[in-house]
Amino acid sequence: MSIELKQEIIEKHERGVQVIELAKIYDRSTSTICTILKQKDAIKSATPAKGTTILSQLRTNIHEDMEKLLLVWVKEKELAGDTVTETVICEKAQSIYADLVKKEASTSEEASEEAFKASHGWFNNFKKRTGIHSVVRHGEAASADVKAVNTYIQKFAALVAREGYIPQKVFNCDETGLFWKKMPRRTYITAEEKMMPGHKPMKDRLTLALCANASSDCKVKPLLVYHSENPQAFKTHKILKEKLHVMWHTNARAWVTQQFFTDWVNLVFGPAVKTYLQENKLTMKALLILDNAPAHPPGLEDDILEEFQFIKVLYLPPNTTSILQPMDQQVISNFKKLYTKHLFRRCFEVTENTNLTLREFWKDHYNIVICLRIIDLAWQGVTRRTLNSAWKKLWPDAVAERDFEGFEPETEQEELEEIVSLGKSMGLEVDEGDVNELVEEHEEELSTEELKELQMMQHTKVLKEINTSEEEEELEEVISTGEIKDMLAMWEKLSNFIEKKHQEKVATGRASALFNDTCLSHFRSILKGRLKQSSLDTFLLKRAASESTESAAKKGKSSDN
Repeated sequence: MSIELKQEIIEKHERGVQVIELAKIYDRSTSTICTILKQKDAIKSATPAKGTTILSQLRTNIHEDMEKLLLVWVKEKELAGDTVTETVICEKAQSIYADLVKKEASTSEEASEEAFKASHGWFNNFKKRTGIHSVVRHGEAASADVKAVNTYIQKFAALVAREGYIPQKVFNCDETGLFWKKMPRRTYITAEEKMMPGHKPMKDRLTLALCANASSDCKVKPLLVYHSENPQAFKTHKILKEKLHVMWHTNARAWVTQQFFTDWVNLVFGPAVKTYLQENKLTMKALLILDNAPAHPPGLEDDILEEFQFIKVLYLPPNTTSILQPMDQQVISNFKKLYTKHLFRRCFEVTENTNLTLREFWKDHYNIVICLRIIDLAWQGVTRRTLNSAWKKLWPDAVAERDFEGFEPETEQEELEEIVSLGKSMGLEVDEGDVNELVEEHEEELSTEELKELQMMQHTKVLKEINTSEEEEELEEVISTGEIKDMLAMWEKLSNFIEKKHQEKVATGRASALFNDTCLSHFRSILKGRLKQSSLDTFLLKRAASESTESAAKKGKSSDN
């Protein structure tokens, strides 16, 4: 069915037409109609701006497009855990509107920059139309920072003293985006790519979660999220994901989800910390400090496996992470400079020792497998001094003296100089300012054009999900409800047997839990959905029979009269 037809069904249902009647009108099963209604938010948002129901005469197409793109930007900020103020949203709205006006030169007469003002009244209406939240009023964020930071530093010092935490046992983890195939802005490779139509590799982003302890002698294997489950380069190089130096996860937007983060804590962080404490003959006690990003589950401690219950989780207050979070204090930026250095070095080695030009290597041979090797080199290259110094604001007592044995001298300036030297030797126009700008661009604001691309990707994904939902429903019907019940009963019997008879209780318990979550939750959700649908169909049939009886009774009365 077309989107328009599905929207028509939703409209009729909202006007009071019953599911069973809609099934008769459109010659579909009640389960199909219910599936459409369950997805009504996605279907309704496929074309109009989300939440927009009334358009005044003053609202033009540019107003509509601006609000759609602005909503995409706000949602990206929310996913990244950023708190945005009313002032920032209004400034972004004005910026997007100005960009759209410049693009739409033919419509500039009916909609100019002066035709729209991101006022307080407009903001309130936009907020009502879209249902956005996590917005701080002007002035709140800045004033909350200093006060919250000073208060929290005192609380943290008291916690450390009370619980007896030492730097070896306190960890911080934070996520960051990485445009892994991006060159400095002024290079000819960047200029050429901007002229190319279609997909631009420099916009190809992945997300990394980096983690280390305050004493800086324990770096944990990073979590990496990419948009492709099995890139072509993996097949070409026969890569086994379990042997990577990162934990590999995928979703369409390359974002860390709560499930991904929980998996990383239980499968990577927990075992690594336990081994580290054992090897250093330390008691089983550790603290993981996180910000309030959506990827970090509020009740993470409840999801940690029993084997790692010695790990406690502490969340930083809102609007303080840029000041307090250790990973944000030059650790991530240093990692990205090291990444750029190793990337330039790899480019230089290839162009010096092969017949490939830099352009050929960059376009046809630099792939995600090479990127993963460079990520590992860069993470290993972050020095102990950099990691330890990052705790200076949150926990000054944890920062070691400068001449502490094993702490490397600062080399950031040398790294910058080497990057510039390598770039110039390959004929690239690059200086230290370009390198610093490149590092900052990994976190830069999305431009209006990038927001358009992101909106198109999301729109395409919604349409794909809608159009494939009924096919998936048909595929589910291939497995009978009886088969699912029998299989789940067999698993219950097997897991009970293993739990009672196997000697390695902890290891087998963890394996059973993972198998249960990974393999069986899918079938349980199918079974649950069918049971709900069955009860719904029964209810609808009874209701239809009741309505039919009432209607017949009314007709009988009218004929008697």
